[in-house]
Formats: sequence, C-alpha cells, structure tokens
Amino acid sequence: MKVCVVGASGKLGQYMVRHALDRGYEVVGVCREKSVGKLDAFKGRITVVPGATDDREVIEKAVAGCDGVLTVLAPWGVHGYSTGTAQAVLDYAPKDARLVFSCGWHISKDGKDRYSFKLKLIVGLFGPIARLLRFVDINDQVEACRRVFASDTRWTVVRGSDLEEGESQGLPVWSRHVGDPILRSNITRRVDFALFMVEALENDELIHEAPAIVGCQTPSALAHAGAIGAQGNAGH
Repeated sequence: MKVCVVGASGKLGQYMVRHALDRGYEVVGVCREKSVGKLDAFKGRITVVPGATDDREVIEKAVAGCDGVLTVLAPWGVHGYSTGTAQAVLDYAPKDARLVFSCGWHISKDGKDRYSFKLKLIVGLFGPIARLLRFVDINDQVEACRRVFASDTRWTVVRGSDLEEGESQGLPVWSRHVGDPILRSNITRRVDFALFMVEALENDELIHEAPAIVGCQTPSALAHAGAIGAQGNAGH
C-alpha cells in the first residue's frame, strides 16, 4: 500500500509515518519546507514533498498513485488552511483511495454530540481569542470537515480527545457521539491516535464514520469493557 501523510512533520504526523512504515507501506510525507529536517529520522525510507499542505499543486503531486491519504487538519492562521488542505485532498486523491482526516471532539457529524460545560467553555472562549490573534481558526476546521462529510469519497474523520505523550497502550476505542460514557476519560496517547488513523486505512467499517476516540486503558474505556463482560456473563 502506498500512503501519503499530509502534515508529516508534526508529532501526530511522525507517529503516523512510523506506524505506516512498520506495516511495510510505501510512505510519502508532505510538510512545510522549513520542517523537512524534522523527518530526518526517516531519511531514505520515505519520499518527502515539501510545501504548504493547502498548496494544491503540492497535494496533487504527493497523493498521485496513493491508496490512502492520512491528513492532519491543522487550523493554523485565519486564511482557511484546513479547508484548503481538505479540499485539495478531496480533489486530487485517486478515486478509490481511503482518506482519513484528524480533528478534535468539537467537530460534529450529525449534531447529536453532547459536550461538557468545560469543553464548550474552552471552545467558546479560546476560539474567538485565537482567531482575533490570527493564530488559529477553529471554524476553519469545522468547514473543512463539512466538506469531507459532503463528499462521495471513501472518508473517515477521526475525532481525538485530549492528547498526552507516553508509550502505546494499544488501539483506542471509539464511539459515534461525544458524551457517550465510554469517552468520559477524555484522554488518548498521541502515538495511539496515530495508530487509529493508520488502522482506519484498512477498516472499511469506518468509511463515512466520524469516530470519537479515547485511550483503551482509560478508566471509562475499562469500565465500559467491564460492563459488557458482566452483561455477557449474566446471559450464560
């Protein structure tokens, strides 16, 4: 399988590159020219296409012939960076390619997510301030995902919880809606977020899904697994 990682030089992107190489995939990485050095650990093992991820010519070149595209939707600045990146991937990826995008829990596919007061407060306060400072535009990521959801491509949008560093705990668990009990712990190892992204490439059950994920060893995930086990035992 040939895979393109759009946003390869970031922490999440580097983890995705590593997971993809571990599976024997051919990897193409896209990152800004000034960040190419961050990929030196993979020199000779991947092809690097330098340039902005919302540059349509860069994306067209990078995704050519790819079976899958892993895209970090980074809402940097106030000029539609995420939207431009997503649209370029949607337009230029091969027709049958698996497209997997990353974003946060604040994205909602069907409006049925139930957000905590803390999350709504953070988005409500941080969003306008970050946009005013011209640093991040959360609404840009919302628009990018809206376009993905409306497309007829083979997409998956992975919605990450809060992230932490650390050794892998295994493949995260997921649910369709933020607010479901299994997601209550709201923490995932970044390396495992990347693992879920790469695993999604070959999981057709996730096509046209927007899974919200949480670490498989978190209290809420373990409690959910325990409840399922108890129900199973009660049935025997």
